[in-house]
Amino acid sequence: MTEASKLRLSVEWFGDHIEVIDQTLLPGREELRRIDTVEGVVDAIRRLVVRGAPAIGVCGAFGVVLGLQGTVPSARETLESVAVRIAAARPTAVDLPRAVQRTAAATADADSAEEMIERAEQEALAIQAEGRESCRLIGEYGRRELAGVTRILTHCNTGRLATSGWGTALGVVYAKAAAGEPVEVLASETRPLLQGARLTAWELSSAGIPVTLVTDSMSGAVMASGRVEAVVVGCDRVARNGDTANKIGTYTHAVVAHAHAIPFYVAGPLTTFDLDISSGNEIVIEERPASEVLCYGGRQVAASVPVWNPAFDVTPADLITAFITDRGVLRPPYAESIPRAFENGVRP
Repeated sequence: MTEASKLRLSVEWFGDHIEVIDQTLLPGREELRRIDTVEGVVDAIRRLVVRGAPAIGVCGAFGVVLGLQGTVPSARETLESVAVRIAAARPTAVDLPRAVQRTAAATADADSAEEMIERAEQEALAIQAEGRESCRLIGEYGRRELAGVTRILTHCNTGRLATSGWGTALGVVYAKAAAGEPVEVLASETRPLLQGARLTAWELSSAGIPVTLVTDSMSGAVMASGRVEAVVVGCDRVARNGDTANKIGTYTHAVVAHAHAIPFYVAGPLTTFDLDISSGNEIVIEERPASEVLCYGGRQVAASVPVWNPAFDVTPADLITAFITDRGVLRPPYAESIPRAFENGVRP
């Protein structure tokens, strides 16, 4: 964690523009991309320049601020269209529309365009700060829950690149490392865009944390070999009953973990839980372009055949051991524990 604490986080605000680490270029090179328009925010989110449910929520919130800055003095008239455009950039993760709506709502009682901008900026900064604190809490709750666990398998990328802090599932890893506890990670490639291979492996190795890369199809063999003590993944949207949408391939890992009696945890902030939907059947699953499967590095690597390319799958609640959240560890029955976590004035 000492090495990790020196590293840059994924989304930063500079008053009139956003700077993000361009995740499409990793691990080849680490390059910052400046974004100063709503169009730039939407493009960055759609093309996965910035990705990860919490990170795109923060980016979207600052995008609202940029939209207002670019429309003075007609900020009030254009606020709704700006918010709608940004919120629609990707449909599955609930953090994006929720952060955009919250930032827009903060301007409701403003008397001028200038005050709207100020209020929106303060709300976006608050969302970013809350996200960082959520990561810290998830890490601590997860460290306690996984005391004695050394070898963790994870899927996709859930660390500093995907959040406004040190991560959700990877936040648990960083917390264990910071506490001086031995920890090593088996990272699945995460096909077809290889977020595990390109991002998680790069991020953990940069932080000095031992990481071994495996293909997605190796998870059965690696669990059967006894090398995995727990699986910890992130989430993009969690239904009231605990059904969870996460990066495609998560469901497979959950089934294999269940078959081998290996605990399967989902780590994420309450902002990723959606009490308005009763089950995973109501989650809209984003479908991505066929080129992501047919091509790699600008070169076609597969036969020209039809492609089905959902970006996410849904893991049923009964395959999830527990949720590690910023309000503690939630256990079955989730239809009771999840709504209870939102009580006492907790902001959704």
